[in-house]
Amino acid sequence: MDCQPVLTASHLAVLAALLASPLPGVTVSPAPDTGALLPLTEHVGGRTTPAPGGPQALTRQWPGPYFETAFNGRAVLFQVGPGEVALHVLVDGTQVDTLVKPLPGMYRVAGLAPGRHELRLEVASESQARPTMFGGFFAEAETIASPLASRSRAIEFIGDSHTVGYGNTSTKTDCTQDEVWETTDTSRAFGPALARRYGADYEVNAISGRGVVRNYNGFAADKLPEAYPFTLFDKSSRADEPGWRPQVIVIALGTNDFTTPLHAGEKWATRDELHTDFETTYVRFVQSLRARNPNALIVLWATDMAEGEIETEAAKVAAALRASGDTLVDYVPVNGLSFSGCHAHPSLADETVIANRIAAVIDAHGDTWSN
Repeated sequence: MDCQPVLTASHLAVLAALLASPLPGVTVSPAPDTGALLPLTEHVGGRTTPAPGGPQALTRQWPGPYFETAFNGRAVLFQVGPGEVALHVLVDGTQVDTLVKPLPGMYRVAGLAPGRHELRLEVASESQARPTMFGGFFAEAETIASPLASRSRAIEFIGDSHTVGYGNTSTKTDCTQDEVWETTDTSRAFGPALARRYGADYEVNAISGRGVVRNYNGFAADKLPEAYPFTLFDKSSRADEPGWRPQVIVIALGTNDFTTPLHAGEKWATRDELHTDFETTYVRFVQSLRARNPNALIVLWATDMAEGEIETEAAKVAAALRASGDTLVDYVPVNGLSFSGCHAHPSLADETVIANRIAAVIDAHGDTWSN
């Protein structure tokens, strides 16, 4: 008599999960017993600084970094260090998992078909309160390293929560702080989307709530231009990136300077004084970027929030820079957004609108990527 296998509910659940996976059979799981491992060469996008814990260990705090490696084999490992993070795992360009606040340790990506593969990890979450650590990629004996193709294009995104992707995957505007963390996905913000469109490496150097001269509602912390020179927000590590030469720099600042009223005790007695300080400081900040990137296209963009005050001020900054002789500065007003993400932030649909508006300006400068 033939014996047919009995599929229990748990068996069916596993089977359904495998069938639903974009790469059936591929798993990402903790690997407590790893044995002898060899480090793999990695490519890192975003600001990092060496960390204790191994030759490949890196600490990062700015949003949106990514880590890449390539190999021949059916499995590969990576190490996650301390710090709360949401980490997308992509194999050959397909997302196979997201680790949400994973415990520190080694993780194995297994179940791959024989042959060459590329592994990419993308940080989705914002880590403003404290940095996180990535420990590198590793291979077991049967896995062989493979070179990654280099990218000739690079683009940098500077800004506030609109650049971070704050709460952009949320289906509601009224969110708790935990929900903001859970629904923020920098990898799906307009910046990384633009970089993918152009096949470019990128950095996202943005902090939610920060402004040019004034943070949201006047709270005390470094403003974005003050934090920008450093790899970590405690200023213990200064950004040293001699090889980082973006051909395009996209900046959106002013939302936090202007969306709340001035309070007693702030340094500006009137809105006009705030405007003057904003314009002067913003121009000086862009000029410091220009000094390091003499041939980059610099695109300033702004929304019509705060009754158009942000747009007006950003346009004045762009005009002042052009009047000073900088012909590689452009300005993009971005209107008509739904702001249906957490706390009236851009939604995923808005991210597409922003990306398309900025792309139109980049494309109008036909020789941008040859700079």
